[in-house]
Amino acid sequence: MQLNNRNNPKKVDEENPYWISFSDLMSALLVIFILAVVALIIQVTQTQQKITEDISELQNAERARRDILYEVREKLAKQNIEVLLADNDTVLRIPEKTLAFDSNSADIPSSLEVRKSIVVIGEVLYSAIYRPFNNEKDGKRRFDYLDTVFIEGHTDSLPTKRKRGNWGLSVDRAISLWKYWEEEFAGTSSFGDLTNAYGRKLFSVSGYASTRRANEIEKTKAHRRANRRIDIRFTVKRPSISQLKDIVNR
Repeated sequence: MQLNNRNNPKKVDEENPYWISFSDLMSALLVIFILAVVALIIQVTQTQQKITEDISELQNAERARRDILYEVREKLAKQNIEVLLADNDTVLRIPEKTLAFDSNSADIPSSLEVRKSIVVIGEVLYSAIYRPFNNEKDGKRRFDYLDTVFIEGHTDSLPTKRKRGNWGLSVDRAISLWKYWEEEFAGTSSFGDLTNAYGRKLFSVSGYASTRRANEIEKTKAHRRANRRIDIRFTVKRPSISQLKDIVNR
């Protein structure tokens, strides 16, 4: 007797269990893909946040320098003491009207008015550098964003018979101002106590002879006098090469 196969149909899934395994596999792959995407999003978000923080630190450093310079100029102007901003607002220039050295001399002028102005400049400068960055008592201070503050001496282009020439003369002028401040502020908080963002001494001295003249063409004594000056240059904390490479890699 012949059996009719049509009376005993078999389900497709029972005949082809392959389809069940394939469906499970696709589901597992989908889950893995979703987890990988989530992990990538988290990583990208963290990287973006770190880069944003690095950029914010640079912006804070620029702001700290700007706040110092503008505050010093404003407060000194109220006391009729003139200082200028130079080199894209990175340098505080003490012009000859406020402090002018005699030709071939590194001595601070003996004028009581000049010396009083120098002391006031030092007091205002120290206060501006030491001030909290965001006016928070326990937060960072402005000097935490600085690298170095250079007291820079300059000369006119006239030759000198001094042993070290105009280079030595310009450095001696910077040193004279630094020593004058140290003596005036002895026994109190002074520039020598300030450190930079890396815990090193903040202030330094340098000299440029006549290589960075305020007046390139010296036709008159007044032109030369203006070149015999002091500049105070502020450099801010910058990322190191390794930190920049890390940012690029991220």
